[in-house]
Parts: sequence; C-alpha cells; structure tokens
Amino acid sequence: MKVFKYGYLLAMTVLVAGFAAGCTANKSPQATLPVEEVVSESQVPEDADALEPEIIATPNEAEDHLSQTEQAVLNQRFGLLFDLEQHDSKDVELFFTFYTHKARKTMVRWLERSQPYLPYVRRVFTQYGLPQDLVLLPFVESGYNVRAYSWAGAGGMWQFMRGTGRLYDLKADWWIDERRDPYKATDAAARHLRDLYDRFGDWYLALAAYNAGEGKISRALKQAKCDTFFELTEKNRKLSRRIRLKKETKQYVPKFIAISKVFQNLDTLGFEPVSWEMEVEVVPVKVPGGTDLLALAREGGMTWNEFHKYNPAFRRQVSPPHMQATAYLPVAKADKMMAYLSNPGSRPFAGYSRYRIRSGDSWWRISRRFGVPINVLKSVNNTRSNTLRPGRYVMVPAHGSNKTVTASASSSSKTRAIASKRGNYVVRSGDTLWSLSQSFGTTVNTLKRSNGLRSSRLKVGQKLYIPNSSNAATKQAVKEAGKVKTQMVNYKVRRGDNLTTISRKFGVKVTDLRRWNSLNSRGTIYAGQRLKVYVQ
Repeated sequence: MKVFKYGYLLAMTVLVAGFAAGCTANKSPQATLPVEEVVSESQVPEDADALEPEIIATPNEAEDHLSQTEQAVLNQRFGLLFDLEQHDSKDVELFFTFYTHKARKTMVRWLERSQPYLPYVRRVFTQYGLPQDLVLLPFVESGYNVRAYSWAGAGGMWQFMRGTGRLYDLKADWWIDERRDPYKATDAAARHLRDLYDRFGDWYLALAAYNAGEGKISRALKQAKCDTFFELTEKNRKLSRRIRLKKETKQYVPKFIAISKVFQNLDTLGFEPVSWEMEVEVVPVKVPGGTDLLALAREGGMTWNEFHKYNPAFRRQVSPPHMQATAYLPVAKADKMMAYLSNPGSRPFAGYSRYRIRSGDSWWRISRRFGVPINVLKSVNNTRSNTLRPGRYVMVPAHGSNKTVTASASSSSKTRAIASKRGNYVVRSGDTLWSLSQSFGTTVNTLKRSNGLRSSRLKVGQKLYIPNSSNAATKQAVKEAGKVKTQMVNYKVRRGDNLTTISRKFGVKVTDLRRWNSLNSRGTIYAGQRLKVYVQ
C-alpha cells in the first residue's frame, strides 16, 4: 500500500502543471501553475496522503440492493438540519447504495475523522449564512482528510488548488501550505462558496462550479441556454467537446446529495451517530518568522508528530522566516508554549533561507560550506535520509544567522560544563541514553538537555548529570559511581593533538592535564610525547 501511495504522489507532482480535470483540476481558471513553479517547488509534502479510491470512485449499476428502510431514506426529501431541496436521480441512488454498502467501512472512517472539525465548520458556515448541508462538502472532496492531495495538486480537506487558494489568502510554498490548515481553509471555503452562489444564484450550480470552475459552468450554461444544473446535465451531450462537462462534474452534485442523505439518517441506516462534542480546543497564536517549532513543541511536552497533528500546514520544523504564521496550541499547554514564544531565543532560525541542491552535493559538503552541523541541517529539514536530489531545496543559514548557531553551540557547551561539575553518574561500557533513561525513570531528551548533548553517543568514563538525584535508583548509581577507581593512562600525543582535544577525549579538564604533567600555562606538547591522564 505504501508503494502505491508514494508512486501516486510522485505522479501527482509530475502531472500537476499540465492537467486539468475533475473536482480539483478545474476548480478555477487561475489554478494552473506555471511550469517553472512546478519544477522549482516540491508541491507535495512528505507526509501527504493520496485521495482514497472511494473519493474518486464512479460506481456503475448498483451491485447491491437497498433494503426497504434504505429505500425509504433515499426517497425522503428533507432532513432535520438541511435546507437544500433534494433531487432524486439515478446517480444519487448509485452513490447512496455505494456508501451504504460497498464503501460502508470507508464512510465510517470518514465520519470518525470529521468529528474534530464538524462543529467548527458548522459555526463558520452559520456566520456566513450558508446552508448547513455544505458542512458535508469535505466528505465529497477529501473524506475530511486535512493531509489529502489529489493527482492534480489540490490540497487539504477542502481540496483547494494553489491558484484558488491564493485568491482566498491561503499561502502555499516550500515552508507552509495553509490549504492544510483546517481553520483557515474552512473560512476560505465559506467565502468561495458564497461568491459562487452570488454568481449563479443556485446552490447546485455553485457546487458544480466549486468542482469544475466558475468559467467552465458559465460557458456550459451559455451554450446550453439553460439556468439549472440538472437541465444542464441533460443537455450536456449536445454541447461542444470543449464546453461539455466531465463525468465527474455531472456526478458531483448527486454524490453530494447521496452523502447528505446518509449523514442525516445515520441512526436509521445503522451507522454510529456523529459526536458534536469532540472538537479539539486550541489557542491560535501568531508565530514570528523563523521560530523553532520543534523547540516550541517540546516546551508543551509534545513530540513533533503530536504538534504537527494540530498544525498540519507547517512543512518544516521551522516557521517561514519571511512571514508571521498561525500555530494552534492545545489549551492545556498553551501557557508554557506562549511563554516560550515571548522569548527572543525562540527564533534561532529567523535568518535561514533555502539552498538549491546541486549535482555532487552531500550533507557533509553543505555542512562544510555553511558551517552548520549535519545533524542540525537534517533536523530543521525534517529528514533522516542521506539522499539529496539536485534541483530540490534544503534549509540552510543565510548571512547573519551564524551568530545564533554559535550562541546555541556556546549555550550547549556551558550546559555540558555545568553537568560535568555536578555529574552524579559515570558512564560504563554498554550504557546508552535509552538504557539510562529507563533505569532512572526519565527520558532521553531530558538527559540530553540536562547534559548539553547534541548526539546520543556516550564515552566510557564520561560524567553525566542525572536529574532528580533524590530518586532511589539515582542514589544507588551515585554510590556505585564513587566506587569506580581512578586509572592512569599513559597517552601518546598524536599529530594534530592539543590539550583541549585530549581533555575532551578523556572527559577531563585542561587544568588537570597541566597539573598532572607539570605543564605551565605556556607549556606546549609535541607528537610522540607521553602524557599522564587519570580517568575513572
């Protein structure tokens, strides 16, 4: 399934500029992207989901037969919360049968996925005076999946094309894709639907235009000399090939009606009712350009994946340096996270920019060029892969940001020095940060932060500070550490060595090396010289 998914997304990226079809491709004449933008931008995030097959399925003659109860539901004209006049047709029955039988499990999954967003969508649509039926449109577009991308490049649960998204203030670039922001995209969708209704004066035509584009529907109506959607579909075969509606557009409104009928009769049809109490409470905050989002997540006690579920619009672990962006923080953790944002140190990546990968480039080469450690480059680019593809982009420091990197390194050095002085555990053979975190009831990240560690590598004899020294296991570790005998190593100085590198190698102080070997402050060492080093 994974192979299919990534192959699907790759095809989507390649095809996005040249094609225009279906609900995503034809939504707006402004949606087509220039070829150079397609080439220069990675349009599909690594965590994108392809549209599920049930979104784009076109059922033929109904394979299943409706029960008497289902038939009665299909024949109903009005629902409790729905205002649109229902229109019976063969296609409505086909899709109704499809989503209550063959694709029933998919419908259940979509209903569960929609619950955190439905209350918000309903509030927004109420504010704009839109029919309540329209809160169901994301089922037709994406199955209420905020991470969904179509083969044509439409994104988010409302499946905005880039061009249409820009018209409604949704930014989509290498740093961020606000089409995946369920809150901003919902507001944009409400305004877009309102504009379409103002243009056509009919909700069915507005829906068809949402799918195929305003221009497409306008031209088709003009040539067909009619003013309703269903009359237009009846005359569609007589239209010229260029003007004719695609099958997907013809079936778009019937599919919407069918899903509406299912949704308003969930209990009768044997589905679990939707809960309107599962909305996630978040605090929207403005995030300055270049904010370290991973650090922000950790301030709230969240992993990157947990933070990203609340903020799927961000494509990097750093907010766009060139603009303010909106982040959504869980209510229970917002205070700590907002306090972090008020600290100027929350923006160590404000000076970062994009670097276009050239043939022959590697992480090592880019690291040397810009003076940034490889692990930092990989972290801010949200990748573990060693593979770099020419023409793609990675984030690297621009002029002026080296000071922040240096300051960060200096801060880590100070933390390591303090941790070494108050170290209460001596690393033994076989120790790892994970095994120590398990032994002392803490976390790997806590150990790293407490000891100013950038990597997870440990050296035998290295002193670590284990927080919460009152813990019984820590006390025992301290006791055992005190029993470790000091050993003298007769170290032969190698070419390129200096007292600093030797002290780091053995985890000792330079002043101790001088004292043990009777070296004054100006004393030099040379290759081949033997030095006494006392280690535990």
